[in-house]
Amino acid sequence: MRVVIAEDLFLLREGLTRMLRARGVQVTAAVDNGPDLLTAVAADRPDVAIVDVQLPPTFTDEGLRAALKARREEPGLPVLVLSQYVEPLYARELLADSAGGIGYLLKDRVLRSAPFIDAVRRVADGGTAIDPEVITRLLTHNSSDTALATLSPREREVLALMAEGRSNTAIAQHMVITERAVAKHTTSIFHRLGLQPSGDDNRRVLAVLAYLNR
Repeated sequence: MRVVIAEDLFLLREGLTRMLRARGVQVTAAVDNGPDLLTAVAADRPDVAIVDVQLPPTFTDEGLRAALKARREEPGLPVLVLSQYVEPLYARELLADSAGGIGYLLKDRVLRSAPFIDAVRRVADGGTAIDPEVITRLLTHNSSDTALATLSPREREVLALMAEGRSNTAIAQHMVITERAVAKHTTSIFHRLGLQPSGDDNRRVLAVLAYLNR
């Protein structure tokens, strides 16, 4: 797997590079700004780009805008965004572009090596890796929505895990319930949200995220 990193903090950029290489991941470029990210993506054609939301010069949304531009220039480019805080606006903008793998993680999750590497691989494979806190904020943002308000607490928990990119099996293991129970909750969620069920986990997640980002 080939990765490009865009992170302005030197220590974090170096730490990510060392962590990935220790797990057999090839880091083809590690840059600290948006323009260099675009250059690296065009030159290296990575399997996934790991991008900090806030890059110089203003440290607002340069990283996100560079990531979205990179996806326009390289359609389907998997992007895993890192952020210090939950920014619902940034999350919605990224998740609205469902072509290719997508991820949004808080930086404190990066400190745990195994889950982070798993997230990188999942996004590179075209899947999703959304931080639970991001899902919670998106759900809260849409809490006044009539359809979401009809979900039970259990269904909301299943929905959050589903939006993280977990399969029914993984959700069942996490909640310590049967897969049949998860399937039942999932069917109810889709019915309440007016979404068409899908056997493809990633399409299912993207459908839910599309709804949450209305």
